[in-house]
Amino acid sequence: MAGAKGRYLILGGGGMLGTDLQAALPSRQVIAPSSAELDIRDAAAVLEAAAGSEVVINAAAYTRVDDAEAHEDDAHAVNAIGAENAARAAAEAGARFVQLSTDYVFDGRAEDPYREDAPRDPAGAYGRTKAEGEERVLAAHPSPFIVRTAWLYGAAGGNFPRTMLRLAAERDTVSVVTDQVGQPTWTADLAGWIVTLLDSGAEPGIYHGTSSGSATWFAFARAVFERAGLDPERVLATDTATFAPRAPRPAYSVLGHAAWTLAALDTPRDWAAGLDEAFKRGVFDVELEGLKT
Repeated sequence: MAGAKGRYLILGGGGMLGTDLQAALPSRQVIAPSSAELDIRDAAAVLEAAAGSEVVINAAAYTRVDDAEAHEDDAHAVNAIGAENAARAAAEAGARFVQLSTDYVFDGRAEDPYREDAPRDPAGAYGRTKAEGEERVLAAHPSPFIVRTAWLYGAAGGNFPRTMLRLAAERDTVSVVTDQVGQPTWTADLAGWIVTLLDSGAEPGIYHGTSSGSATWFAFARAVFERAGLDPERVLATDTATFAPRAPRPAYSVLGHAAWTLAALDTPRDWAAGLDEAFKRGVFDVELEGLKT
């Protein structure tokens, strides 16, 4: 089924990744309802929507990490049961299935990049619901792709670089944590990797859809300032405890990319190269204009 040009159903089509997935599939028949238009908690509705699809991609999720601590049932309904609904609907349709997951399925205490087969060990409610979602997907679909990602930014929606540029227009300095390490990932890159994965004939399984390399949020913020022509010294160092988040944050969220190599596919490019291109392609032009006023 490599290179299939049948119908693609993108669940969560109105989000950052869903929007870039549509752009990455210009020659395909794509249906991309937003989460408001198609609620993945509604098993019957998802089953109906998936009928006739060749590929189903579940980019819908409850991603409010802090809120999930007090509303785990709500997160579970989307991230676990909803994911199962999507996988089961894809299986019923005979469609290939891609489930988006997260670095939060790990506890963030590692010192080396997490392998695709590392045991799930989430530290908080959001991660628990996403980890269970992975398990339910594996039980509901005979051969799913699970693509874990992290630290996403893109053109459609709020994200870290956009917040940094907004704060740069409002404040002299911005304090950003140095004790969390991850892989900033542009959703346009991630969308392209998912399409490549599907078109390549690669074996289904778990893949890590994050950029190569790593950075702290502090280093990421300074990189954003530099590309915006701002003085990076305006970004000051602090630690996670200063913000007292309700949900635990992984200190180390670096994911390994061995599965791409095993599938004879290119390893995702470095996060800094992705950020360079995002700026060149005007992802943050509105915020950059705001800095001039």
